[in-house]
Amino acid sequence: MTSLLQAVKSKMYIFAHRKARGMLSGEYASVFRGRSLDFDDLRAYVPGDEVRDIDWKATARVGVPLVKRYVATRRQQVLFVADTGRNMAAVAQGGEVKKNIAVMVMGVIGALALGHGDSVALVHGDAHAQVAIPAKGTESHLERLLRIVDDVSLASGPSDLAATLEYAAAHYKRRMLLVVIADELEVQESCAKVLRRLAAQHEILWVQIDDAQLAGERAPGGTVQDVAGMGTVLTLLAKDPELARDYDAATAARARALSQILQTNGIAMAGMGHTDQVVGRVFSLLERHRRAH
Repeated sequence: MTSLLQAVKSKMYIFAHRKARGMLSGEYASVFRGRSLDFDDLRAYVPGDEVRDIDWKATARVGVPLVKRYVATRRQQVLFVADTGRNMAAVAQGGEVKKNIAVMVMGVIGALALGHGDSVALVHGDAHAQVAIPAKGTESHLERLLRIVDDVSLASGPSDLAATLEYAAAHYKRRMLLVVIADELEVQESCAKVLRRLAAQHEILWVQIDDAQLAGERAPGGTVQDVAGMGTVLTLLAKDPELARDYDAATAARARALSQILQTNGIAMAGMGHTDQVVGRVFSLLERHRRAH
């Protein structure tokens, strides 16, 4: 059986030269910089302590030299929150199946995490059930997570990202990095509410797998399968200008609503429509998150 993780790594080498991979690794590390446990507490300075360990601000406040007492840096945990309902079996904007892009995103971020000694976990589900896979820091474990997402098919249950987010909010209290992987989402109040809770608990990155374009030059011809309702949708948008305008307006309104919710909660987002875009856009996503925080 071909390793999904090795396929991801191969693409990382193809689409990012050594310097770019180093920068990508640095951006990943910056997500936690200043938020991990850098030092345990302060104590009085004694002869022989390093001068560079003196906390000058604390010293000025109390009037006696204080030094930082360091402890080992905590390993971080990355929690992928992924839709594994049938929406991920649909075609994305670039013509690939959405789950392929999701696997690439998880593989890239997961490989970065393991490279820094961090661990990866997964919460996934559909409208019927949510499942949690505990964190581990091995490549075989990451491969297992990728396989779970890759197993999505048209026979999977209906997608329900809000339920999966609710599960994550209820079961994960320790602060960590959440990477949410979803398709283009219509935000309901229940989803907005749980996002506010999660943003208060965790660092969050949002990856949107962009839908196939149903209007315009890149729209598919004939008929396409509607995976959400399992019905047939006639692609009349290209022939009906009024219907196409309504479709575009609804799509834009949905995108604005999601963007507003994410911005309000300090959540950086990147849309991806093809696996070729993943490495560059993950880098940009990490960079935007760092600048916002």
